Amino acid sequence: MQLIRDHVDRFGYTGYHYYITRDGQTYQTRHEQLVGAHAVGHNSHSLGVCYEGGLDKDGHHADTRTTRQKRALLDLLKRLKREYPQAQILGHRDLPNVHKDCPCFDAKTEYQDL
Repeated sequence: MQLIRDHVDRFGYTGYHYYITRDGQTYQTRHEQLVGAHAVGHNSHSLGVCYEGGLDKDGHHADTRTTRQKRALLDLLKRLKREYPQAQILGHRDLPNVHKDCPCFDAKTEYQDL
């Protein structure tokens, strides 16, 4: 979980609430009641979900989710949507004034029916 280690080294904590590894394991890395640190200007009213990967072998942004990650992400988002029915499911790239390319797929469209 290199990203989590990087966040802890850089900030002293992880900014994401959930992290999904390539093998589909989901880890809660920050309590949902704590403000995250993943999307400047949006942290106080969002939960951060991150998955391992997102870069191809050449270091370019790419949808590298494994089948297990896709399944785990869908399960997590379904649960969160039940708990927060008014929530929108968006990627960082969908947020105004957030200059990130992640996720490397269209989360807004992919999960619009949840």
